Amino acid sequence: MRTIWKWLKTPAVRWGLIVGVTGSAVFLFAFTKVVAFTNTMEFCVSCHSMSFPYEEYKRSFHYKNTVGIQATCADCHVPKEYPEKLIAKIIAVKDLYGEMMGHAQTAEAFEDMRLVMAKRVWSKMEATQSRECRTCHSTETMLMDEQGRRARRKHAEALRDGGHCIQCHKGVVHEMPRGVDD
Repeated sequence: MRTIWKWLKTPAVRWGLIVGVTGSAVFLFAFTKVVAFTNTMEFCVSCHSMSFPYEEYKRSFHYKNTVGIQATCADCHVPKEYPEKLIAKIIAVKDLYGEMMGHAQTAEAFEDMRLVMAKRVWSKMEATQSRECRTCHSTETMLMDEQGRRARRKHAEALRDGGHCIQCHKGVVHEMPRGVDD
């Protein structure tokens, strides 16, 4: 034990610990700032190709509504918890690559890719049972009596059978791709 303390008191080890701890703190601070910045609406729509879904989003209830609550891109498309959030960020690098390579730069090109992109998002939401939707929405706290007959029936079925949002609510914010039956 005494040799460990003696070793820790050497200048090289002390400086190594100081630099290591300080460097780690700076890295973690910068990392959390970068992750937070990449979750902002401004970052998401800064890519030209995102201007098309952004315009659709601005016409949706998730953008502007009677209760004044706004769901941003990250609220629906990025998990809240780690490591899922980090995995989503790593996977999203392909979108940055696509933007740099000029994919979906026109409305026509975006429409050509819409179904592929939508299926990717729907598949993720299916796999997580609409986890991101459920951070704001809960069937248990819905006012079922104030819903239409069909919505009441479908939500009751979902509660009973373990269904979830994306099974019925595809196209709730963004337009449905060509070739998909509503």
